[in-house]
Amino acid sequence: MRDAQTPDPGAAAEQLAALTERSQRLVQAFWQRQAEADGGEFSIANPSAVGRAFLALGTQLLANPTRLAEAQAELWREGLALWQSMLQRLQGQPAEPLIEPERGDRRFKDEAWTEELVYDYLKQSYLLSARWLRTLVKDVPGLEPGDQQKVEFYTRQFTSALAPSNFVLTNPAVLRKTKETGGQNLIDGLKHLLDDLERGRGRLKISMTDEHAFEVGRNVASSPGKVVFQNGLMQLIQYSPSTEQVYRRPFLIVPHWINKFYILDLQPKNSLIKYAVDQGHTVFVISWVNPTRDLAAKDFSDYMRDGPLAA
Repeated sequence: MRDAQTPDPGAAAEQLAALTERSQRLVQAFWQRQAEADGGEFSIANPSAVGRAFLALGTQLLANPTRLAEAQAELWREGLALWQSMLQRLQGQPAEPLIEPERGDRRFKDEAWTEELVYDYLKQSYLLSARWLRTLVKDVPGLEPGDQQKVEFYTRQFTSALAPSNFVLTNPAVLRKTKETGGQNLIDGLKHLLDDLERGRGRLKISMTDEHAFEVGRNVASSPGKVVFQNGLMQLIQYSPSTEQVYRRPFLIVPHWINKFYILDLQPKNSLIKYAVDQGHTVFVISWVNPTRDLAAKDFSDYMRDGPLAA
């Protein structure tokens, strides 16, 4: 009789085969998209600019060998102190940690990162090395301010990417879950990754919520209403009255430009719009258009004129 936690090898093979086929399609679509791109797509990174910044960093560090030597010596001292601390714990003696995760850092919240010697060593070694590297590249004399910002930003990204919590074999929580599920968690994780890549047509577009959890009229936009006016920047929604008489003066809600007006009207029990309508107000709400390149020249005066004043 198979253990309940052990996956069916045949089913697992079928899942992996299907995921492999999806991966191949995604790779082909990605390269086709790259070939057809006209260079107009938005991109955060400029590899040449980043490379020049780090080249300038290396030049400035080599120009001050004393600072570089002192930094190397400090890294050596911290590494030696960490070894001594681990040896103390190995011999059953108490040892205070050399470094702790910053407040709010949830990557090492699992108890194994503190209680188990190997994982504690991995954690502290990583934190010491990351701190050392960020300190080394911070406020480098002679480095242009723009290059300094690039170097510090990408160094933070680099050190964050190398955290032991990001890898299966060095993350105790992931290893534990893998053992409990017989590896199904890794297959599910790969499926989620492929879903995010397909959603972004080859780019990683991470889903922040369950896209099927909300239904218009049930748990979002539950109050009845209709669009009574619109222009290039907004639509004006009027909500149906729920009382026999209403106040003479209407109630206009102007939400933030991030256009999450629907948070005011989720379910009837927590809808501000339903509450206002039930009190006898005639409620209007502005729904801002999602801006496109055609609206790049618009400023706040346009939004004021074509938003609240037009409404």
